Order: sequence, then C-alpha cells, then structure tokens
Amino acid sequence: MSKEKSTLTAREVFARNLRRARRLKDMTQESLALDAGVPRGYLSRVERGSINISMDNADALSHAIGVPLYDLVNPAKFVGLDEQDKGG
Repeated sequence: MSKEKSTLTAREVFARNLRRARRLKDMTQESLALDAGVPRGYLSRVERGSINISMDNADALSHAIGVPLYDLVNPAKFVGLDEQDKGG
C-alpha cells in the first residue's frame, strides 16, 4: 500500500525549487555550495530535503543562485518542470 502525499512541506518545496533552479542555471552542487559558503555535502542533504535549513543558509543559497528566497519557497514557482527534474 503506497502513501500518496498531496502537499509538500516547506522543506520539501525549498529542496525541490533549489534543485530545479540550480539545474536551470546549469550549476553544479559544488559551484553553488562554494558560492554560498556551505559544504557541498550539506547542499546535497538540503536538496534531498533530508535536513532543515536555517534562514541564514537559505538566504545565502538564494543569493548565490540568483533567485529570490520567496521563489524558492513558492510551491507553484517551478511547476511544470518535473520532466527536467527526473533522473537525480
């Protein structure tokens, strides 16, 4: 029996939107992490939604990627880009 989740948590929305924005800008995790001043492993966990992120780190990532923070927490911002996001 599979559990379907109709709504994403704020953490999941941020993770999904950050990953999609990074891919749209053709950035690697390594380059984004370096620009934001966070470890690459930390960024990987953030993009998977496996850890909570502080507001300071969320702000640093949004500045480094050039996307306003409010877009990274907007559930509708990157809708329709699911096909690009498949495959890891």
